[in-house]
Amino acid sequence: MVTIVDYGVGNLFSLRSSFAAIGEEVVVTADHAVLQKADKILLPGVGAFADAAEKLRISGLDRVLKSHVDAGKPLMGICLGMQMLFEKSYEYGCHEGLGLIPGSVVPMAGSIPEDLKIPHIGWNALHLKKSSDLFENVQEGQCVYFVHSYYADQCDEYVTATVEYGKELTAAVARENVMGCQFHPEKSGTVGLAILKAFAQM
Repeated sequence: MVTIVDYGVGNLFSLRSSFAAIGEEVVVTADHAVLQKADKILLPGVGAFADAAEKLRISGLDRVLKSHVDAGKPLMGICLGMQMLFEKSYEYGCHEGLGLIPGSVVPMAGSIPEDLKIPHIGWNALHLKKSSDLFENVQEGQCVYFVHSYYADQCDEYVTATVEYGKELTAAVARENVMGCQFHPEKSGTVGLAILKAFAQM
């Protein structure tokens, strides 16, 4: 069963609905004891990196997540949740992340052509770079839904999928039992549901 971290910055209703659509039960909680017993943890996230990181640290959930990973259990981050997996973010300053995947989160502004809108919002094709359990039922070029103004950089070794938006941007990453999607599987139709199903069945 997938346990979703409720730390006040996630789109929990959409995630619940998506897992229900694929016949998978989920638990949504901030309770340390429940999370420590979880088989799989999903870290959602929308909003500002600094605020989300502070909420994880103040609540002690950062330590719980690291303990979960150290135990070899799967952890998946979505959107801001994926960005939280990295060492740091340069979103309005420099802020520490969970440090579970080497790399940094940087602004799209200045990295992509000026005529492209920021945030990057909409459906774009995935370009699969490496084998990933999350994408076992996803084909090259299938589209998923993005909403973001920052992207993961200096993490080429761990990139499993990219998206083209003025340049090649990180769309998904994996390092052993830690993985993440910059896009929103819960808003990505049948492709997104296939990704969530793959995670639930790990």
